[in-house]
Amino acid sequence: MEKLTVVTGVGVPLRRSNVDTDQIIPAVFLKRVTKSGFDDALFYAWRRDPDFVLNQEPYRNGKILVAGPDFGIGSSREHAVWALHDYGFRVVIAPRFADIFYGNTAKNGVLAAIMPMESIELLWKLLEEEPGREMTVDLGERTVTCGDVTLPFEVGDYVRWRLMNGYDDIDLTLHHEDDIIAYEKMRAEKFPFKPTTLPARHLPEEPIASAREQEYDWTGPLADRN
Repeated sequence: MEKLTVVTGVGVPLRRSNVDTDQIIPAVFLKRVTKSGFDDALFYAWRRDPDFVLNQEPYRNGKILVAGPDFGIGSSREHAVWALHDYGFRVVIAPRFADIFYGNTAKNGVLAAIMPMESIELLWKLLEEEPGREMTVDLGERTVTCGDVTLPFEVGDYVRWRLMNGYDDIDLTLHHEDDIIAYEKMRAEKFPFKPTTLPARHLPEEPIASAREQEYDWTGPLADRN
C-alpha cells in the first residue's frame, strides 16, 4: 500500500451529512471483488445531477474531500473506500465517521481526518470562495492547511502509523513471515499426517473494466443461458 504522509491537492466541499455507503457507491456495483475500477461509480446517483460538486470543473480532480458529520454510515462495504481511492481522494475530512468505514480507510490508504464542525464550515467557506483551491494535509503534524489557515485534526495513533508506513493487512501479516515459515516447517515435521499448506497461486492479470462498463456488459457467459 502506498505511504501517506503529506497530501496536497484540490479540496472538494461536500455540504452533506449522514452520507451512507450506498450513496458513496450503490450496491449494483458490488459485483467486482478487486479493489480498482470503481471511479465511475463514486456518488453515482448524485453525479447524474449537473450541479453536483464533482461535476463542476474546478473540483473534478479533487484529492481531499471535506464532508459533514456521520460520513460512511450504513453497510460495511469496503467498496466505498475503494471508490473514493479510485477517484483520487486520499483524504476525507469530517466531524464524525462510521466506525467500520473508519477502519476500512486505514486498510486501503485513505485518511479519515476528524475535525470539529466549526473547522469544517471554515474549510467549506474557503474552498467555495476560491473553487479549485489546493489544501495540504500533513499526517505527521496532524494539520490541514488551506490558504493562510492551518487547523488541527484528530486521527488514531495506530491508524496514523499504518498510513505513514503504507501497511495494509497483508503487509502486517508479512512482518511475521519468518515465524510463519518456522511454524509450517515444525507442523510438517511434527504432524506429517496433517494436510500441508498449499503454495500461493497467482492468477494472470487481466484488464480491469470500469464500473460503468461492468454495469452494462451483458455479453458474458451468463448471457447465453437463455
